[in-house]
Amino acid sequence: MDSVFSKVVRAPEDPILGVTVAYNNDPSPAKINLGVGAYRTEEGKPLVLDVVRRAEQQLVNDPSRIKEYIPIVGIADFNKLSAKLILGADSPAIKENRVTTTQCLSGTGSLRVGAEFLKLHYHQSVIFIPKPTWGNHPKIFNLAGLSVEYYRYYDPATRGLDFQGLLEDLGAAPSGAIVLLHACAHNPTGVDPTPEQWEQIRQLMRSKSLLPFFDSAYQGFASGSLDTDAQSVRTFVADGGECLIAQSYAKNMGLYGERVGALSIVCKSADVASKVESQVKLVVRPMYSSPPIHGASIVATILKSSDMYNDWTIELKGMADRIISMRKQLFEALKTKGTPGDWSHIIKQIGMFTFTGLNKEQVAFMTKEFHVYMTSDGRISMAGLSSKTVPHLVEAIHAAVTQVV
Repeated sequence: MDSVFSKVVRAPEDPILGVTVAYNNDPSPAKINLGVGAYRTEEGKPLVLDVVRRAEQQLVNDPSRIKEYIPIVGIADFNKLSAKLILGADSPAIKENRVTTTQCLSGTGSLRVGAEFLKLHYHQSVIFIPKPTWGNHPKIFNLAGLSVEYYRYYDPATRGLDFQGLLEDLGAAPSGAIVLLHACAHNPTGVDPTPEQWEQIRQLMRSKSLLPFFDSAYQGFASGSLDTDAQSVRTFVADGGECLIAQSYAKNMGLYGERVGALSIVCKSADVASKVESQVKLVVRPMYSSPPIHGASIVATILKSSDMYNDWTIELKGMADRIISMRKQLFEALKTKGTPGDWSHIIKQIGMFTFTGLNKEQVAFMTKEFHVYMTSDGRISMAGLSSKTVPHLVEAIHAAVTQVV
């Protein structure tokens, strides 16, 4: 008998998660996975931060902890501390109660809740996102009912920012359109505007009443400094204007599988913020009712304790520094090898990812001949590299560049 689902066709693998599936199925001992957006140690192993283990132990040992539902907006301490982390301890927006923060399911869930809220309560339903951007962005916004347009961002010729194209496209956007901005460590390119360029973007967007929606997935992970990596967001909040911010603790606390994130909406007044929060609750309630306790409790425990917070910043800087060191090693090794091309973008770009400039054919060649796995757009995760695997990657890149056009 035919299934009622017999007309369902097999969906393609997710382009990012599919890389790991292919990698896992490869028996070669030489294989390297540079597709996964998760931190790895020098030994290529996943890392659980010491401070996270300590916080978790503290929670487990607390007999007063219960497993009741938490409020729709999540744990109050977590929300308050998350807003403080991204906006700064002395943020006027926080002091004036103009910020409403909701605990969500990591960055993805925060973006989705924000998008659904905007679809219901904002006068524009078009969102401009950078080209390229994280592969999940267009899907999240489309499914929430927003119409996705693109603005120029990356210049393949310079492997840097197409700043002129960005300004032109945002300048031509309809008044009031929503604009997605990567707070730091742009994914997939690793290319960020300078502070001066951010200021120009802010002035242009405010002059056209464009609504900023920040995706902050890498605070502290790009430069090693939590404050430096939040500067773009704080520049926009300092002018008194409104914006949305999706935060994730997947990368900077290594809490990938705990799905810990927050959506903050900065409003013009405390009264507006209170009304906005009441409507965000109505978005969350039929979606997943209320968020999980454990991951957010870990974050709140660390952010509440000055000792733990301090230890976290040290571990966080250690992760960021290892990635910066991998960039230097890869750049130097390519230079020493005499691989054709200018590879300086590897040390100019920041964060977890490098946009190598390799094309689809070269990527496929490297996978087939050298068992090197990455996304087909040539993005590699620097965290997936180690001093041991750099030579093998350099051999693969050199062969790809010299043998595949």
